[in-house]
Amino acid sequence: MVMSKELAKTGEKVKTNSFNMIQAINDGLKTVLEKDKRTLLLGEDIGKNGGVFRATDGLQTKFGEQRVMDTPLSEAGFVGTAVGMALNGLKPIVEIQFLGFIYPAFEQIATHVTRTRTRTLGHYHMPMVIRAPYGAGVRSPEIHSDSVEAFFAHMPGIKVVCPSTAYDAKGLLLAAVEDPDPVLFLEPMRLYRGKRYEVPVEEYHIELGKGTMVAQGGDVSIFAWGAMMPIALEAAENMKQQAISCDVIDLRSLYPLDKEIIANSVQKTGRVVIIHEGHETGGIGSEIISIINETSFLYLKAPIEKVTGFDVPVPLFALENDYLPTTDRIEQAILKVYEF
Repeated sequence: MVMSKELAKTGEKVKTNSFNMIQAINDGLKTVLEKDKRTLLLGEDIGKNGGVFRATDGLQTKFGEQRVMDTPLSEAGFVGTAVGMALNGLKPIVEIQFLGFIYPAFEQIATHVTRTRTRTLGHYHMPMVIRAPYGAGVRSPEIHSDSVEAFFAHMPGIKVVCPSTAYDAKGLLLAAVEDPDPVLFLEPMRLYRGKRYEVPVEEYHIELGKGTMVAQGGDVSIFAWGAMMPIALEAAENMKQQAISCDVIDLRSLYPLDKEIIANSVQKTGRVVIIHEGHETGGIGSEIISIINETSFLYLKAPIEKVTGFDVPVPLFALENDYLPTTDRIEQAILKVYEF
């Protein structure tokens, strides 16, 4: 069981539960449904079945079918329905079963979800959250394992967040629901039933757009998020055997990125490794490099290294591990920038 640094900093005795990520998300959804009757959930099999990963387990029984709605098999249909709900004073939270299933709703998101505030000159907002499990490593079939967060980080008008711990999952989810504009909430499937954290019973928010330092060092800055965080931390720990210490930063928000935490770390270490499982070309890592060039170029002691997925569709079971970044690839990248 792990307690967040932010929770520990308060110095106060906080009533908590020991939750893995899926339990923290379920608790966060229960919290917002209890707090605000305008909040409701939509998605395929989220009611009676409690969702494909049981993120919404028990919520329809507690709050009823008008608040936790099973929808037809039509992502474009229920995302479009959520747009109308949000425009009329409700606060819908939409579940996409897997991020790869979001493609039929892409038109609704790009054309309506992200543009409403601009289109209406600020008279209307779009207070909706789109939840989507993402990523490889759980032996899912084709399209289930995509990590295409870069598509949405490129769309002005929608925030993109991705927790890596149970504590962050609940705090970011509650903050996303309170945001007046749309938020894509990415949930790393590989971490759903992983490490347990102490998660406050009471409502708390983690500010969107802010990263967090999860390990400190003076030699190399490692930037990652979501399912890449455990292997980033493992690689950083292994490098201590070679007297190389690393900052490990969980960006948490992919749009907007936390430029301050990126610049501060790079200006301290002068060496950078960026990790993401999405495809390399056009990935979030390239935008991080752009920020570093703008803010910290003269501090660099070595070219920046990226450890990413490859520019191919995520392969099926037999080759899935060959696609994903590994601790070995990360350690090689750390050595490359350190020894440059």
